Amino acid sequence: MVAATPSPKSSGSIRRIVAASLVGTTIEWYDFFLYGSAAALVFNSLFFPSSDPLVGTLLAFLTYAVGFAARPLGGVVFGHYGDKIGRKKLLVLSLLMMGGATFAMGLLPTHASIGVWAPILLTVLRLVQGFALGGEWGGAVLLVSEHGGDERRGFWASWPQSGAPGGNLLATGVLALLAAVQSDEAFLAWGWRIPFLLSGVLVMIGLWIRISVEESPVFLEAQRRSAEAAAQGEKERPPVVEVFRKSWREVLLAIGTRFGENISYYILTAFLLVYVTVHLEMSKSDALNAVLIGSAVHFVTIPLWGALSDRLGRRPVTLIGAVGMAAWAFGFFALLDTRSFPVIVLAVTLGLLLHGAMYGPQAAFISEMFDTKVRYSGASMGSQLASIIGGALAPLIAVELLKDYESSVPISLYLCFASLVTAVTVWVAKETRGRDLTKDGLDRSVPAPPTTTVKDSVPLGR
Repeated sequence: MVAATPSPKSSGSIRRIVAASLVGTTIEWYDFFLYGSAAALVFNSLFFPSSDPLVGTLLAFLTYAVGFAARPLGGVVFGHYGDKIGRKKLLVLSLLMMGGATFAMGLLPTHASIGVWAPILLTVLRLVQGFALGGEWGGAVLLVSEHGGDERRGFWASWPQSGAPGGNLLATGVLALLAAVQSDEAFLAWGWRIPFLLSGVLVMIGLWIRISVEESPVFLEAQRRSAEAAAQGEKERPPVVEVFRKSWREVLLAIGTRFGENISYYILTAFLLVYVTVHLEMSKSDALNAVLIGSAVHFVTIPLWGALSDRLGRRPVTLIGAVGMAAWAFGFFALLDTRSFPVIVLAVTLGLLLHGAMYGPQAAFISEMFDTKVRYSGASMGSQLASIIGGALAPLIAVELLKDYESSVPISLYLCFASLVTAVTVWVAKETRGRDLTKDGLDRSVPAPPTTTVKDSVPLGR
């Protein structure tokens, strides 16, 4: 008999599981976003010197995109072994790989010292970053999703999602602090290295917390059943093969769900730094501080959207964000063009609030699409394939559009289109809220609302 989904209090404290996933994802996103911020602010001159600032930035963002290209490969490898030997072991490995690559970036000589080898080495380390992050997201959200109960999964699983703005907040905050206390010359000479070297300390903290958590009980039950089947002579295909054989529709749905969310995030954060500093000719501090404030609000509100999805469903909340972002794509740049710092902060913050409506329910939504045996592989593949066609290309496309048209209108149209793709995908998808993750096969009918009281549905006070 298949056991029921564990309650949030089983297998230790769900809060400890959430904390371990949140700290780990925050550190890994810190490492990943640090590169994106540096690509917009310093790498263009230190590793890709060019007479045209936008050309240098475009080259820097090409290596930024390389990290995304490695993410599906990381998703396949980490997903395969995560579905075979467990979520926890792979999460520890991904954190070590990401932190090591970021720390090494802080030690790299620049183009002025070793010429073409500088961007080559930077690109190799970026590939390692992308490979590690490709395995991080799926494992982190699954560890929480499979520990938590069915009725509040949206809330608990949204906390690892907060690691993205948390990491961006940390990376942008460190860069903003250095930009405020250092001259541009000192920052370019050596100050930019400090945030990268800091990663070594953060990884040690993350490992200490992450090693202490227990393996997912849902995975252990599935592993036990697989062992019994193997003892009876049944042969299992590799998880990635099973994903594309039986769950390819879910992979496509995951890609579409993430498409607009992924593109909008990198437009609102990474490309914003280029637009404000190069196109509007405002200071680095103004751009960084705007992202800093917006990311702080984003960090706090993502779990609220996740909790709302436990009441309304994953689809309605995601649609709020997708349709809202499609409309906001035009207002966003109009506010940036005012060159007023408070107005720019408002533009970024409102944009990230809408992004959170797509991002908060996403961990539970995608996790609930797949069966346990292939959940790590399926969630990772869908998520990371979306990152290539979405986030990897978004800053490149936006910079090229700005360079060619010297206007934000084409970028707004691009952002609007991406958001509508997600809206249409979610509209045709089936609701997953309330699925029992211990059972194979998703009930394609819309589940009944969880029987919780008003008090139970608002978990922030607990």
